[in-house]
Amino acid sequence: MSFAWPLALVSSVVLPFLVAGYVVALRRRRRRAVSYSNVALIRAAGPRRAGWRRHLPFALLLAALASLLLAAGRPQVRADVPVAASSVIVALDVSGSMCATDVEPNRLTAAQAAVREFVRNQDPDTRIGLVVFSGFAQVAVAPTTERREIEAAIDSLTTGRGTTIGAAILKSIDAIAQINPDVASSDLGDGTGAGDGTNGPDVAPQEPGATGGTGSGGGSGTGGRAAGDYAPEIVVLLTDGANTRGVSPREAAQVAAARGVRVYPIGFGTTNPTSLVCSAAQLGGSGFDSFGRAFGGGGAAANDPRRRGFLVVDEPALREVAETTGGKYFAANDADQLQGVLADLPSTVKVQQRDIEVTAALAGLSVLLVLLGVGAAVRWTTFPS
Repeated sequence: MSFAWPLALVSSVVLPFLVAGYVVALRRRRRRAVSYSNVALIRAAGPRRAGWRRHLPFALLLAALASLLLAAGRPQVRADVPVAASSVIVALDVSGSMCATDVEPNRLTAAQAAVREFVRNQDPDTRIGLVVFSGFAQVAVAPTTERREIEAAIDSLTTGRGTTIGAAILKSIDAIAQINPDVASSDLGDGTGAGDGTNGPDVAPQEPGATGGTGSGGGSGTGGRAAGDYAPEIVVLLTDGANTRGVSPREAAQVAAARGVRVYPIGFGTTNPTSLVCSAAQLGGSGFDSFGRAFGGGGAAANDPRRRGFLVVDEPALREVAETTGGKYFAANDADQLQGVLADLPSTVKVQQRDIEVTAALAGLSVLLVLLGVGAAVRWTTFPS
């Protein structure tokens, strides 16, 4: 148990003095009783009751006062709460590789449908946020219980160039920090460094553990937590490729772990990507010709070893993210598997740890103890047995 106002507990020093005063009063009462010549007559006139009964009203009132003083410190207990009482940040990859058609009709369309269904199936009280990332990461929808806003954002997703998995994790942390004061912000910006966020496919994906961009602050930051002490909010990260720029997934995972934020990565897509075909809406009105020149067009990107890394999930990096943050990695090769992973996720994250204030409960206990103490005093004083 912890206390929000621990200094208020100083007032509990009055309790020993009350007990001492009660004991002194009992001794004085006994000395007065022996001053009478006929003690037997006094005993016969007084109520006959067990010795412990005469002390019970005081004990109950003392316990009530102790409970009230304890409540003044605003006590908090660490308890498990269901995920429905928490928040989920969905970080969704919208890089150009999501146009691969190895998942029909393409990866992005399948991901949109699966995430939309996931959002609809969550408890109405669960706040859901949406982070999208390609060459940079941004919070598309802050955590909210308004489902229509989230679904509208999912339906309007457009693709970009590059994949910044590390930056997506950092943005998700910042989204959580806005709603949970116990979680510090990432302090690393978006982790993509300078530029317009449009690095092309000729840049090789980062090796696991590469530091990438110019973010500073490392994984220690502020708001560090003990091992196993997690924030109630979680991040569900869905990607189909490898980090291409900015902060590496490893470094971002260390930042998340220092703040107790668990990340559940989902690697989406097959190991045999085919042609890249997205709708005009998914291309953001930029036109297929521009997209084709950037990624080689048709099946060229899938057959080029230099570009293939952008179309295949970097499983080692995602597994490391899950292990570092206390989450779990999932793989989904097609739309059905992705639907299943997202449907089973709430059962994987059954409960969260959260500090719950019990001040009201202790105050109520105090009232109950006072009533019992008064009732005991009236009962055994007015109606002697």
